[in-house]
Amino acid sequence: MATWRSCACSWPFGASVISLAVLVSLVHLFLTPLFPSPLDFFKQSNPLLDADSLLESNLESQFPPNSDGSVTYRGAPWKAEIGRWLGGCGSHSTPVYVVEVLGGKNCQNNCSGQGVCNQDLGECRCFHGYTGKACEVALQLECNKPVSKERPFGEWVVSICPAQCDKTRAMCFCGEGTKYPNRPVAEGCGFQTIPPAKPGDPELTDWTKVDFDNVFSSNASKPGWCNADPHDANSSQLKIKENCHCKYDCTSGRFCEIPTMCSCLNQCSGNGHCRGGFCQCDRGYYGIDCSIPPAASVLPKLPAWLRPSTVELPDDGSSNVKTVVRKKRPLIYVYDLPPEFNSHLLEGRHYRMECVNRIYSDVNKTIWTEMLYGAQVALYESILASPHRTLNGEEADFFYVPVLDSCMITRAYDAPHLYNKEHGILRSFMTLDYYKNAYDHIVEQYPYWNRSSGKDHIWFFSWDEGACYAPKEIWNSMMLVHWGNTNTKHKNSTTAYWADNWDSIPSDRRGDHPCFDPQKDLVLPAWKVPNPGAVWLKLWARSRKERTTLFYFNGNLGPAYENGRPEDKYSMGIRQKLADEFGSSPNKEGKLGKQHAPNVIVTPLKSHKYHEEMASSLFCGVLPGDGWSGRMEDSVHNGCIPVIIQDGIFLPYENVLNYNSFAVRVLEDDIPKLISILQRYNETEIEHMLSNVRSIWQRFLYRDSILLEATRQRELFSKDDDWAVEFSKLGEDDVFATFIQVLHYKLHNDPWRRSLLRQYDAGLPKTCA
Repeated sequence: MATWRSCACSWPFGASVISLAVLVSLVHLFLTPLFPSPLDFFKQSNPLLDADSLLESNLESQFPPNSDGSVTYRGAPWKAEIGRWLGGCGSHSTPVYVVEVLGGKNCQNNCSGQGVCNQDLGECRCFHGYTGKACEVALQLECNKPVSKERPFGEWVVSICPAQCDKTRAMCFCGEGTKYPNRPVAEGCGFQTIPPAKPGDPELTDWTKVDFDNVFSSNASKPGWCNADPHDANSSQLKIKENCHCKYDCTSGRFCEIPTMCSCLNQCSGNGHCRGGFCQCDRGYYGIDCSIPPAASVLPKLPAWLRPSTVELPDDGSSNVKTVVRKKRPLIYVYDLPPEFNSHLLEGRHYRMECVNRIYSDVNKTIWTEMLYGAQVALYESILASPHRTLNGEEADFFYVPVLDSCMITRAYDAPHLYNKEHGILRSFMTLDYYKNAYDHIVEQYPYWNRSSGKDHIWFFSWDEGACYAPKEIWNSMMLVHWGNTNTKHKNSTTAYWADNWDSIPSDRRGDHPCFDPQKDLVLPAWKVPNPGAVWLKLWARSRKERTTLFYFNGNLGPAYENGRPEDKYSMGIRQKLADEFGSSPNKEGKLGKQHAPNVIVTPLKSHKYHEEMASSLFCGVLPGDGWSGRMEDSVHNGCIPVIIQDGIFLPYENVLNYNSFAVRVLEDDIPKLISILQRYNETEIEHMLSNVRSIWQRFLYRDSILLEATRQRELFSKDDDWAVEFSKLGEDDVFATFIQVLHYKLHNDPWRRSLLRQYDAGLPKTCA
C-alpha cells in the first residue's frame, strides 16, 4: 500500500483528503442511527428471514431425515425440505371461506341453439362448425384439399372424402342416394386398394379412384358398405371391406348401427348431452363439462365442488348469485377458453380413440383406451370436479390454462382447416402457435396474468418432448410435462420423428428456454390403462424372493432388430447401446449382446406376460423413446426398482420426491458397467428400495379420474365392472393428490410469491403462514 511519504501528490491535496476523512467520520458517528450503511442493513434482523429460520429449525427437529435423506409424508419419501413442510404445515391446513360468483349474463339469441352460453362472460361457446357472437354463422369446412385433374379429391388428408362431406365437422358420410346416408366412410374406406407388390408388403390405397363396388354398390347380392343391411352382418355371403368401420365416436356395431354415449369431459357432469366431444349443456349450465350451475336455480343443484356453502341471493337487481364456500388451499382457477383450444378438438376428431382415455361400448359400458397421452384429459377432469377449484380469480392461488396439445398433434393432418402453410410439416410449430394464441386470449380478456407475469399459471404439455416448443411468452409459468429434459446434455430435439422436431422453430417464437426447469416445473406420470388384474394380483407387492430376474427391459431396440425403429436417433441411441451390451434376443445378424446373461432380459419381443415378467424382476430399465416413455410407470406399478438411463432428464416427481430411496440412476456412458453397478447393492439396500416402491406406486395412478368414471357408471348400471371394483379398494394418494400437495408447498415456499404482497387467508397455523 502507498504511504503518504511515497505519494506523488501535493501537500494541499493531502490536507484536503485528511479534512474530508474527518468530516465523514463525524457524520458517520452522529447520523448512523438515521442512515445505516448497506452493510449494516444486511447485518440487521429481517423478520421474514428470522421467521423462516425458526420454522425451518422447528420442522427439522420434528421431522428428522431418514437414513437415505428423505422425509416421509403420507407414506412417500419426499425431499427433506418438502416432506417437512407438508408434514408440519400442509397437513394442518384448515378451510377458508371463498366467495364464488355464479354468473347470470345472457347471450345473444341464446347462441342460436348452436352453442353454450358462458353466463359469467355473456359469451357464446359455439359448436364445431359455427361462429359469430350468436353462433349464427355456419362454416363451410371442406373435407378435401383443392382438387386437380390428377387428384380429383385433392392431396391426401385424413378427412379425404369421395362421398358426402359434413362441412360443420369436415367428416365423410355415405350421403343421399344410399340406403344408410349417415354411415361414416372412414379414411381409406371409399377408395380402391393397390395389392401388395410382393408377399409381406403392405396394401396401399389409390387416393384418386373411388371404390364403387365395395362401398357404393346397390347390388342386392353384393351390396357395398353404404347399402349393406346390419342384419346381414354375419352372413357368409356378405364381405365388407376391412377399411370400412366405425371411425367416428358415438356409434358401435359392425355397420355403426348402434348409437352409444360419446366421450366428453366428465360426461357433461350429468347436466347436458355429449355431442361427439362437446358438451351441449342443459339450459343455464355452462363450462366445458357443464359443471357450473345457472344462477337462477342454484339452490337445490350445487355441485360437490361448490359445497358446503351459503347462498346469498342478489338484493341489488344483479343477475349474479354469490355462494360462500368452505375450501382448502391451494385454489385453482380454470380458464373457460374458447372451444378451439379444447372442445372443438374433441368434437372434430376423426378417430374415436384419439384424444380421450375412454369410449363406450354398444351398451354404454366404459372402454378404457390405450391413448398414451390420456393424462391430460384425466388431470383436467379431476381439476374441474375438485373442491380445490374456484371461480374467484382474486382468491385463486393458481390458474390452469386447458390447452390440449396431445389432441392438436394427433389431429394435425385430420382436415384442411387445421393446416397452416407457415408451419409446414411441423406439428410442434403448429402446437406452439396454439399455446401462443391461448396466451394472447387470457392476457387480453382477463386481468390475472400480470399479477405475477404468469408465474402462477399452469400449462400441460403432454406430447413426447413436453414443453420444448413452448412459446417464449409463457415460459415464466409452471409446465406440467412427461419429459423433464433440462438440456444439460441433450440440447437439441431428441425425437426421431421429423414432424415433431423443434430445432427449426424460429428463436423469436420459441426463445432459448430449456425443455424443463426443475425449479418451477413438474413431471407427471403418463396415463396407463386401468388394469384390474394387476391390482387384484398385487404385482407391486411381490417379495424379494419372487424377483429372480436381475434386470429387465422389453421394448423397441432400434434398427438392428426385426421390426425395430429404423432411425439411429431413436431413443438418442440409448436403447441400442443397452441391446449391444446385454441383448437377450438375437438381432438381425443372429447375435446376442456382448455381455448377455441368463438373469438379464433385454428384448424387443412383445410378451403377453409383460407385467408378470416385470413383477418377477428386481431392477427394470427406464429408457427414453421419442422423448418420454411409460417405463417408469410400468416399473413402479409392478414393484420393480427403476433403473434410469437418460442423462439430465427428470422423471415423474424427481424434483420433489427423494429418488435415491427407490430408484437407481446409471449414466449413459456407464451402460457397459450396468450389471456390476446393480450387483453392488446389498440386500438391505434392495429391500429398502423395494419397500419405498410399494409405498409410492399409487402416486403413479390417475385413480381420482378413474373413480369419477366409476361413479358415473354406477348411476347407469347396478353392478360395477372389475376395474371399478379393484380401483375403489385403493386408498393411498394418487397423481392428483400428489399434484395438489406439490402446489400447496409451492404456494407457500416459491420465493417470488413474497413480492406479490397479497393479503389472503392462508388456512395455515400462524407459525407456517
